[in-house]
Amino acid sequence: MQRNRSLMEFCLVFVTATVLLSANAQAQRKVTRLPLPPPHSDFPISQGVWVGDTLYLSGMMASTLASPTPGDTKEQTVSTIQQIQKALEAQKLTLGDVVMMHAYLAGDPAKGGKMDFAGFMAGYTQFFGTKDQPNKPARSAMQVAALAAPTGLIEIEVIAVRPQ
Repeated sequence: MQRNRSLMEFCLVFVTATVLLSANAQAQRKVTRLPLPPPHSDFPISQGVWVGDTLYLSGMMASTLASPTPGDTKEQTVSTIQQIQKALEAQKLTLGDVVMMHAYLAGDPAKGGKMDFAGFMAGYTQFFGTKDQPNKPARSAMQVAALAAPTGLIEIEVIAVRPQ
């Protein structure tokens, strides 16, 4: 009985020490916040946040939204992924390093207020699962009521991991 109790106490101490060491290792991971580029640098979010070797990029939208013709879902998807590509390249990453993507599609007035998933896929497949870039991230795509930019049809956020 005493031996079993000693073994249980040892196991409890071992598990507690392991949990504390693991928590300490997590707490020591370096966190680096990337500011938004001008003219949005005073906006209260980061363009991205590095946690160890993982980069979390904030949602990005097409660069064409300010123009009189912001484009359809396919065009906005291509522009958005190009924006993501530039942000990744600035951090010495590529689209091949993207491990997770969340795509938020607003209803397209030209499609009766429904998201244009086919348009999204037409733009997306130009960058992922290609001969030049065969890596495919895990992904969610969903329709949302609206996006921050009134003419925006898509916003994409990604998580990328620095290759070892």
